Amino acid sequence: MAKTDRKRVLITGAAGFLGSHLCDRFIGEGYHVIGMDNLITGDLRNIEHLFKLGQFEFYHHDVSKYVHVPGELDYILHFASPASPIDYLKIPIQTLKVGSLGTHNLLGLAKAKGARILIASTSEVYGDPEVHPQTEEYWGNVNPVGPRGCYDEAKRFQEAITMAYHHHHGLETRIVRIFNTYGPRMRLNDGRVLPAFMGQALRGEELSIFGDGSQTRSFCYVDDLVEGIYRLLLSDYALPVNIGNPSEVTIREFAEEICKLTGVELKLGYQPLPENDPQRRRPDIAKAKAILGWEPRVSREEGLRRTLEYFREHIEVAEVEHRVF
Repeated sequence: MAKTDRKRVLITGAAGFLGSHLCDRFIGEGYHVIGMDNLITGDLRNIEHLFKLGQFEFYHHDVSKYVHVPGELDYILHFASPASPIDYLKIPIQTLKVGSLGTHNLLGLAKAKGARILIASTSEVYGDPEVHPQTEEYWGNVNPVGPRGCYDEAKRFQEAITMAYHHHHGLETRIVRIFNTYGPRMRLNDGRVLPAFMGQALRGEELSIFGDGSQTRSFCYVDDLVEGIYRLLLSDYALPVNIGNPSEVTIREFAEEICKLTGVELKLGYQPLPENDPQRRRPDIAKAKAILGWEPRVSREEGLRRTLEYFREHIEVAEVEHRVF
């Protein structure tokens, strides 16, 4: 396939955990991929293997500022945003700006290019849910002025302006609501429960549990998520779709699974539960099954095994870098 024949896709947040996996998928599908990232939380090492390819290019740019991409664009995937509490609590204003100004800029670019745009929303739009499992029709229980509001409300606004562009301008839009996702390329210091537990287990430390550990999460392996996003982009459905794994587990049970997998003794350290931390989290994926023919394929046991291999390698690299520098 000649370069000029390739469909062109812009992926924002390209150097991040999810963005880098999406770059890989679209390269594999024969697209010309334009990656964009301001590298606040992204890491070029996640995409350095793509730089030698003629069908990949990279822009170091903050999408909260005006976005210009020369040439035609077929698709835009907006994945630029801090996604873990340790990040968005540290840079709340940038988090709000990328969800609002950044989304506005990219919707304008999609309109100018006649491109279809998919935006990455999150299960956090449901807040600390009073409906379980969470369906797309549930409006959520979010505290807009709480510490997590900068992320939750950025994503809720992102959905609202996307639907406004869809209805007012007839723009082709897609919205994915992503539930807890894990896999290779997560940062060890990410602050989310899976890398935190794995890092602590591999270092022989006690695992930090916030609250009593009875709160639940539902973990989806990254390859499954990427498949769902790819199908949603190419579908004809404009309203939000949950993509996640409905296999629910308590944080205490999850800690036990991590310790068993890593072969270390279960040692737990309990800390106060953060304000507005969701108590239950499980996606209803009936829409994804019916509309996209999608459901997760990778079991938590298999996904954790693959992820552990990555973390074993990278925790050694991190320790070497710490000693050297």
